[in-house]
Amino acid sequence: MPLAELDEEIVSHRLFADEARARAVFARLRAEDPVHLTQARGYPPFWAVTKSADVAEVERQNDRFLNAPLVFLLDSEEYAQRMKDTNGTGQYLRTLVNMDGAEHRAMRGLTQAWFMPHNLKRLDTLVRSRATEMVDLMARTGQCDFAQSIAPWYPLRVIMSLLGMPEEHHPDLLRLTQQLLAPHEDQQQRSSADLERAKKQAFGAFATHFQALIAQRRAEPRDDLATLLVQSQVDGRPLGPQELLGYFLIVATAGHDTTASSLASGVLALLQHPEQLARLRREPQLLGSAAEEILRWASPVRHFMRTAQEDYVLRGRQIRKGDYLMMCYPSASFDEEVFPDGHLFRIDRTPNRHLAFGFGVHACLGQHLARTELKAFLAEFLARVEDVQIDGPVTLVASNQVSGPRHLPLRYTMAAA
Repeated sequence: MPLAELDEEIVSHRLFADEARARAVFARLRAEDPVHLTQARGYPPFWAVTKSADVAEVERQNDRFLNAPLVFLLDSEEYAQRMKDTNGTGQYLRTLVNMDGAEHRAMRGLTQAWFMPHNLKRLDTLVRSRATEMVDLMARTGQCDFAQSIAPWYPLRVIMSLLGMPEEHHPDLLRLTQQLLAPHEDQQQRSSADLERAKKQAFGAFATHFQALIAQRRAEPRDDLATLLVQSQVDGRPLGPQELLGYFLIVATAGHDTTASSLASGVLALLQHPEQLARLRREPQLLGSAAEEILRWASPVRHFMRTAQEDYVLRGRQIRKGDYLMMCYPSASFDEEVFPDGHLFRIDRTPNRHLAFGFGVHACLGQHLARTELKAFLAEFLARVEDVQIDGPVTLVASNQVSGPRHLPLRYTMAAA
């Protein structure tokens, strides 16, 4: 098959519902054309960047390759509708992932220290208690669809607790996140205008929740992340209403959606590799390296886009100013030059230089929290859940944005108290 025939697969959401096929497509691109000019029907042309070193090279030059205006790939019709609805900015609400340069540095700096490991240590009790609650929920039935009833709720409850959002709002916020990041298979019968309208409505509903929380924290400050944001200043001025809403939105959505996908992918990988699960039970000191291998294996953010601000040569390919580049993180995390045995799931892998969190100044702000959550849940799960079996068909989310298991039915017994 000529490489050009892969172009339709590179842009396909369905590709990521077939893990073996996705890995084969990217392995071939890495071997034959690692910076591949993709020209798929109905999409603007872009470069698919598939090797770890090249993704890092682009991301470390954040002045040459900007996040704006296109964060995720859109087809030409969706892109036109988005630009029309946003007066050419491509953004309904500005968040950290849309920002570049000095603006991004200033806004990221507001919470960067808060999300560092030394600060997160004081949150260990909260994170562990949420993990215990989720395993308690598993214990009530002896079976569950882990990808539906456990994986999304655990990181959601953690991040909403850190923000100080009342629990009665959690179900609605999960629904809105899923609406905002709905996989393509759930949207196929809707027009681009309808899809964009639904996203705009979801943004508005998020704003209603967070405006109430912002007003409350202004009146009654607390020791939580919401109060930190409300009291933050950039260049001596408080954050404006839209800046605050954008910050709350990215923390609330990115703070749980990708971790949920990683957690479900990690449990699935352990069950598919029972010798690794058995070893982790015997050697819990490997939890840290196991969490890193889960993140590499899952790489739940399937891509981000960058836009070239000037001509540039990348691995011998001439990139022109204005060209789009797709950072293919799952491909980078299986790059044979970094991971000669990357096709193996190994909980003792070290070093593990995966790019699941991106690279450079735009690397995931919440990566240390995600690691903490994964380790806390796995520790509780391994201590209390025994004889775990996959209990039905496993399906994956068909999305080239964020994806992982859609359904992961499990049957299990609990350890004696």
